[in-house]
Amino acid sequence: MLLGLFISSLEKIGAQPIGVCYGQIGDNLPPEQEVINLFRTNGIGKMRIYGPNPAILEALKGSNIELILDVTNDKLEALSDASTANDWVRQNVLNYPDVTYRYIAVGNEIKPNDGRAQYVVPAMQNIHNAIVSANLQDQIKVSTSIDMSLLGNSYPPSAGSFSDSASSYMASVVTFLANNGAPLLANVYPYFSYIGNSQSISLDYALFKSPGVVVQDGEYGYQNLFDATLDALYSALEKSGGSNVKVVVSESGWPSEGHAAATIDNAAAYYQNLINHVNSGTPKRPGQAIQTYLFAMFDENKKGPEETERHFGLFHPDKQPKYQIRFN
Repeated sequence: MLLGLFISSLEKIGAQPIGVCYGQIGDNLPPEQEVINLFRTNGIGKMRIYGPNPAILEALKGSNIELILDVTNDKLEALSDASTANDWVRQNVLNYPDVTYRYIAVGNEIKPNDGRAQYVVPAMQNIHNAIVSANLQDQIKVSTSIDMSLLGNSYPPSAGSFSDSASSYMASVVTFLANNGAPLLANVYPYFSYIGNSQSISLDYALFKSPGVVVQDGEYGYQNLFDATLDALYSALEKSGGSNVKVVVSESGWPSEGHAAATIDNAAAYYQNLINHVNSGTPKRPGQAIQTYLFAMFDENKKGPEETERHFGLFHPDKQPKYQIRFN
């Protein structure tokens, strides 16, 4: 059985909240066109790629697969120049009019103390201006992708706030997003929270398996760590003036090897339970489907340094499914 349910209507596929990240840090991965075909036959209507790859962009033409396209971190300084940003958009977006771009992620997991952090918002603004010049601002939103290390406090979720070191950096990011109606992209991994604090966090809570409320936070009850993390981020956004900024989960996954908690059974449970859950929203945002990109399409044998980094794939490099998962 192929991974996922077959969907006849590509428009229906695109309406689903689930996407998959397509990383390429491997030397045994299938050709790009075969990967696009694999997305389509499994009803996966959203994709994230980590930089402009002409072969992928060519293969995506006419597929209706909605794309998050990353600006790689090494390009941030250059794109703080407006003309360079215009060239980037022309080369990587406008040259592919049959590709369905949804978000441009300007940088991935940039830390506030990284020297490149100062260029993130100027680059976002320049990319956005180029998108506006092409009259694509209603179709393509510009954002950046963060990890949860930028939260200084995440428990309980209502106390969520950005750390002192991240607060000024995130304030400028949030202002940009709020002004332009764009979501924040966030990489959310209950797996890493669990293995970092397994004395306090139960495996069932991390895997969406808790039978009842684990954390009661005022009027909100939390049965899983994913919701608690996401609502802590929403609380941090509210404190930073971003009450109306939505969150798109640009990565979430669970590895199948390399750690005691990284098993086939745990990973299969996490992915399927996450897929089943995202339409429900979180306690702070009930009923609002959470756009979520599973990490990742394939095991990538050149990733590291941790062994688990090579085992996040939903598929093996030979395109065989690792799990029996339904995407819709």
